[in-house]
Amino acid sequence: MTSTSYHIPVMLRESLELLITDTEGIYADGTLGAGGHSAGLLDQLGRGARVFGIDHDDEALKEASGNINDSRFTAVKGNFGYISTLLPPDVHGKLSGVLLDLGVSSHQIDDPARGFSFRESGPLDMRMSNLRALSAHDVVNSYSYENLRNILFQYGEERKSGLIAKKIIARRPLETTGDLKACVEEVVRGPHTVKSLARVFQAIRIEVNQELEMLRTGLESAAEMLRPGGRLVVISYHSLEDRLVKNFFKSGNFSGKQEKDFYGNLERPLEPLFTKPRYATEEEISSNPRSRSARLRAAEKAEDAS
Repeated sequence: MTSTSYHIPVMLRESLELLITDTEGIYADGTLGAGGHSAGLLDQLGRGARVFGIDHDDEALKEASGNINDSRFTAVKGNFGYISTLLPPDVHGKLSGVLLDLGVSSHQIDDPARGFSFRESGPLDMRMSNLRALSAHDVVNSYSYENLRNILFQYGEERKSGLIAKKIIARRPLETTGDLKACVEEVVRGPHTVKSLARVFQAIRIEVNQELEMLRTGLESAAEMLRPGGRLVVISYHSLEDRLVKNFFKSGNFSGKQEKDFYGNLERPLEPLFTKPRYATEEEISSNPRSRSARLRAAEKAEDAS
């Protein structure tokens, strides 16, 4: 089983070809979702392999556990940013591969009650997990103008962030995603409206779930969890995520500044397998539109890395 009713795994073949270096190894799927990538991974691994599937969404864990019936598989509740504490101590430094498929899963987007989409009106929630206290309702109704403007600009790269932030404050209280959508539509009209809506919803979602902070922590922790020669494969969906992944693979930090040791060797835990991201094929995009914005990067832990 490599797909589910909720989610067709993005770039499955490409990611597994890069990820698997040992068919009897230990692997972690840090963004389990409905289990598509983990199921595909298990299909290609041997009897002695182990796969840990991590997700902080109860619905995703329930779906994945129902889809995957395999003694080699263990579902773990939590955010992949805490992978070093979620997985048992005996696998630390021994993982053959870690896979991260970032972004919002299909079942979260498709459920109006989760509040991720502007396509249908629903409560202002946007929490990927019940472990989080902050909701989109809190952000739009309690944040200051400056905080709202900065979030929309930094996380959404929205040029009219200031005007939209003012409109949100003027129309408080906002109760539904429809209310938020109306604020954006009053500021941005014409063919650019949909893109601005996507940017605003993305920005607030990132703030609610602290996605970029979790990504930074998760990348650093995943690198530590890998064995020498192990691989980290990441699929991202927007430039903010991809930039962090690119910089970390390139330099071992998130600024992208490369530092060298006394002998002139780059001080980074991972070696990128290629410099430019890989994209889904036109065939995959036609059957799975979610893959259109996917960017895949992969790196390998240095043999001499501690």
